[in-house]
Amino acid sequence: MKTPEQDARSKKGRALPPKRAADITAPPSSMPDLQQSRDDRNIAIDKVGVKDISYPIVVLDRSKVRQQTVARINMFVDLPHHFKGTHMSRFVEILNQHHGEVSVERMDQIVRDMKEHLEASCAHLELEFPYFIEKAAPVSGARSLMEYQCRMAASLGADYDFVLGVTVPVTSLCPCSKEISARGAHNQRSAVTVEIRYREHVWLEELISLVEACGSAPVYALLKREDEKALTEQAYDNPRFVEDVVRAVTAALTAMPAITWFRVECENFESIHNHSAYALVERDLGRRRG
Repeated sequence: MKTPEQDARSKKGRALPPKRAADITAPPSSMPDLQQSRDDRNIAIDKVGVKDISYPIVVLDRSKVRQQTVARINMFVDLPHHFKGTHMSRFVEILNQHHGEVSVERMDQIVRDMKEHLEASCAHLELEFPYFIEKAAPVSGARSLMEYQCRMAASLGADYDFVLGVTVPVTSLCPCSKEISARGAHNQRSAVTVEIRYREHVWLEELISLVEACGSAPVYALLKREDEKALTEQAYDNPRFVEDVVRAVTAALTAMPAITWFRVECENFESIHNHSAYALVERDLGRRRG
């Protein structure tokens, strides 16, 4: 036998939406709040929170198209020495309040909400996500989507800080191998990671193009035979040590007036050695640029 509510649903031809939690008035909780209890060890915690939340975000690309992607998110606040713990559920609640709006433009508001609702003096938000750019192969023009791993990190203490990062794969060909070998030279795929602070917006596409121009040759998702020939010859004509790559990226980033700080790392996954080659440069351009 149907209840009156079931009968009303069947007459309309579709189920009624369930009541939201916010529509249901819950009685006040009588359970103890241990997180707010006092801790007597007199040790403040720099970062406490939740890590590795998988969550949908929106990224605006250079063509002003909203790109939907999925990020791995970390959320932290500081904890004063006199509190036993923080409220972990509040991090996810805050994230859900910004559902559909998690983007670079909203990160300052999210850390502000974290700082306020968790009664912290400093809040941190970190996002890592895949970003896709359509690229055309150099000769055939075959088009494919190339994936780049990106990072955004925001923190709010006395001041707001934001860092944008991306890891770009490139090909690097060893100058020494080319010099001493009669037939060819060994090359490898390299991962170049760039992180920047800026005073005017810098597009991810700008950073990616800048880095790809600093390797021996760029990397593509789809290549035809004529493209492979062109890229192999391009790399052979443009040999680069790992030191050459980070110096080239450093020079290019320094020439961008919008950038106030950067860190560039390059790791070459060697093809004939049982190790990687690595180099790093970090520069603070803020004082130099006033």
